[in-house]
Amino acid sequence: MTTGTERLQPSRSFETFSWKWIRLSTFLLILLVWSHSILQALIKGGQNLSLAYVQSHWMFLGWRIYDIFLLAFAFSYGISGLRQVLFDFIKTAEWPKVTSWALLVLWLLIIAIGTLAMVGEVRMPQ
Repeated sequence: MTTGTERLQPSRSFETFSWKWIRLSTFLLILLVWSHSILQALIKGGQNLSLAYVQSHWMFLGWRIYDIFLLAFAFSYGISGLRQVLFDFIKTAEWPKVTSWALLVLWLLIIAIGTLAMVGEVRMPQ
């Protein structure tokens, strides 16, 4: 029997970390997506977007960091959804752990490639 004063400690498992990450990134992703949509579609106007605009946009480090966060949070949602779908089909005890780590590595790889693309040298058209 437990008294009412005891607190349960959350486990420090991958599942707990994943759950907390999705909850935190939800809030940040909503802010990033809405501000991105308002800036690109309403303020700049979709018809005015061009490669030159993106290049001038990425000349500032702040915009690159913003876009990296947008990529990371959005892709983490995709990986999380893929993970849940795969878990519906995986019935053995050891495969969910392997799958989780493989998807984490895939997520890190995609973020690294996207970051390299954004942080790489940006040249203005001549």
